[in-house]
Amino acid sequence: MKVGIYGAGGMGTVLGAYISKAGYDIDLINRNKDHVLGLNKNGAQIIGKINFTQKVKAILPEEMKDKYDIILLMTKQRYNQEVVESLIPYLYEESLVCTMQNGLPEDSIADVIGKDRTCGCVMSWGATFHGNGISELTSEATRDTLTFNIGKFGNNDNNKFDYIVRLLNTMGTVTVEDNFIGVRWAKLLINSAFSGLSVITDANFGDISKHKFAKLVALEVIKEGIEVAKAAKIKIESIQGKNIEKYLNYKTKFRRWISLMILPMAIKKHRLIKSGMLRDLESGKETEIDYINGVIKRYGTKYKIKTPYNDKIVEIVKKIEKKEIKSTWSNIDYFKSMVQD
Repeated sequence: MKVGIYGAGGMGTVLGAYISKAGYDIDLINRNKDHVLGLNKNGAQIIGKINFTQKVKAILPEEMKDKYDIILLMTKQRYNQEVVESLIPYLYEESLVCTMQNGLPEDSIADVIGKDRTCGCVMSWGATFHGNGISELTSEATRDTLTFNIGKFGNNDNNKFDYIVRLLNTMGTVTVEDNFIGVRWAKLLINSAFSGLSVITDANFGDISKHKFAKLVALEVIKEGIEVAKAAKIKIESIQGKNIEKYLNYKTKFRRWISLMILPMAIKKHRLIKSGMLRDLESGKETEIDYINGVIKRYGTKYKIKTPYNDKIVEIVKKIEKKEIKSTWSNIDYFKSMVQD
């Protein structure tokens, strides 16, 4: 099948390299001319937790000519309507777009092309974009860490859906989910805590999980998300074998202490990840905070659940976007008046 990764940046370059290495044809599509040039000239250079170089085919969006059976979508969510509308001329009526973005992006894709042409995938690993054909894998390079949880959003074409599963299986472990929204929400909890705090502090996930006060804030962010999901009648699923609700939704001070001990262990294999939103800020772009912590905030408003920690993260990140403050560890002090002993 004709397949493209649209938005082949940090994670898309790594995934595209693995898929190409397995012998599949796939186009890596990216707006960054230097990155596309580097990919075509030197191959995809994967560094970090694994090191290899793989010949790939990379093109700019304006170089797209053929129609695609499958598009793996890895652009920023705030551009979804614009991007998906631009892809319509390059899709067949039965083509499938698999959104591999964070948050809950399926609705925005389906609004443009319909549920039957939309499916979703949660990627529970991280990568850092270096450009010029180079991408760094920051999660452990093992199949139990490089995981994909995929689910249908409508009455998807089974052949294309199964083909996506085959492609993703070249890199890691793929699980087809019946309760896909439950997996989306599980990943959202992790992103809301660690990606949000990574932007605020300019720290990686591991440093946040080891910092006595920051990990307490992360735990409260996750707990709010769990309470909102309960109100919305969303059953949160385990992710990478970890039952977030069971281990982190404490009810007593003792259970909170246990949860705080668990948090660094739960994030250990992904400790080197830094939020991709930091790169957005470096590039002078707005972040995706409205599609991560902002989702929990909106659901909280809808279901009348207070979400002060998620609200505060959105507020602080907005200040950083406006250059009123910088990303620094001192921003963690904004939460000190909120935490109860």
